[in-house]
Amino acid sequence: MKFLCAGSDLAEAGSRGFEIEGKKLFAVRRGGQVFVYFNRCPHRGVGLEWQPDQFLDPSNSLIQCATHGALFLIENGECVAGPCAGQSLTAIECREDTQGVWIDV
Repeated sequence: MKFLCAGSDLAEAGSRGFEIEGKKLFAVRRGGQVFVYFNRCPHRGVGLEWQPDQFLDPSNSLIQCATHGALFLIENGECVAGPCAGQSLTAIECREDTQGVWIDV
């Protein structure tokens, strides 16, 4: 497992981008749980954020691709609206402990 960030670095209903070993990924905290995905839209393979560390729609309830507006469920990465509906983001296994968030890449 690789260290991603301190738990306090990822606010509730917040998102943050990272680059680890040349791989771009992002994390979202929802309901106290952390979800981590590769930062790559299944539609065109582009990064999702519209500004640094901004991966969520205005309501902070869905992940949103800045390029074509595709919307993804935070809990499983499934696209529920947009050009890649039915496809999913690639999840990265993660866990959180007192030191912070850890990922398995």
